[in-house]
Amino acid sequence: MPDLELIKNLSEAFGVSGEETAVRKIVLNAIKEHVTDIHIDSIGNLTAFKKGTGEQKLRVMIAAHMDEIGFMVTGHDSNGLLKFTNVGGVDDRILPALRVRVGPDGMPGVILWTPIHKNHDQNVTKLSSLRIDIGVSSKSAAESKAKRGTRVTFDSEFSMVGDNVMRGKAFDDRTGCSLLIELLRGGPYPVDIVAAFTVQEEIGLRGARIAAQRLNPDVAIVLETTTAHDIPLADADPDDANTPNPGCKQGLGPVFTVMDRSMIAPPHLLAFLRQVGEQHEIPHQLKTALGGGTDAGRIHLSNAGIPSMVISMPARYIHAPRAQLRCDDYDNSLRLVQAALMDITPQIVSREATL
Repeated sequence: MPDLELIKNLSEAFGVSGEETAVRKIVLNAIKEHVTDIHIDSIGNLTAFKKGTGEQKLRVMIAAHMDEIGFMVTGHDSNGLLKFTNVGGVDDRILPALRVRVGPDGMPGVILWTPIHKNHDQNVTKLSSLRIDIGVSSKSAAESKAKRGTRVTFDSEFSMVGDNVMRGKAFDDRTGCSLLIELLRGGPYPVDIVAAFTVQEEIGLRGARIAAQRLNPDVAIVLETTTAHDIPLADADPDDANTPNPGCKQGLGPVFTVMDRSMIAPPHLLAFLRQVGEQHEIPHQLKTALGGGTDAGRIHLSNAGIPSMVISMPARYIHAPRAQLRCDDYDNSLRLVQAALMDITPQIVSREATL
């Protein structure tokens, strides 16, 4: 069973890209008794080292990003409303009437739009037409409470739906952070682990590049959350074998990325992950959708090239106020990464071994 208290704290923490301090504090407190060489670099990545048993001479980087999508205040209207823009990928359609938290102190706000009887003929919500109401009525009051550049996040609480479904904001990628924390609490492993809790993934995979250059691992595993394509659609049956579905589904275990816009998985490492899943009887699935990207997109291009793999948990409604993730998918993802760390060798990582 996942550490629900840890996931709750991570999910509810304020951590829009560039403002990851609160998340970093939670991570630091959770891992400090289990690792050495804790370092916070100039951009805000938190890295740490977990010594292996020495059975395998391999340095494995495991990364998960701390930041979440959100918004940033860009200006103030004369009536005290806040102008804002998105930070990362946000679907404008979900925003009207949404509750938000402004700034790291969590000042409550609500996103407003023109009343429905005045915009009934508009089919598209435009970000430029939206404002955030923080309960003040003058520009000066708004400026004093939320200056330009202030980050804004969803006002969402973590919750459980039954015994097997978690809901909350920022599961992309706080559940990946939780998974990495649990890995560091475990062990021992035959390989050395260099953990990287990265920043600014949602706005261009920025922290991962710096972390990978400094850590210089032999191989990297990126822990992520990815979109589950099992949501019922009006014009398609997701259970119909004839329905095109390049994505993945909840309940079928961790997801291995074959290719996205930022990276093509090395075939020999992808085969290794599938073999681990089969040998340890852990359900798993492939993601062949070509959209999106992860920290692996920057890591694999760092230094002289770092072979990289992406292992994701399938979740519904990511980049929204309430993502949904199954506990069994989380548990199976943890099991698979643990097994991979026990089974991986320098020969498996080396592309020459496949020649």
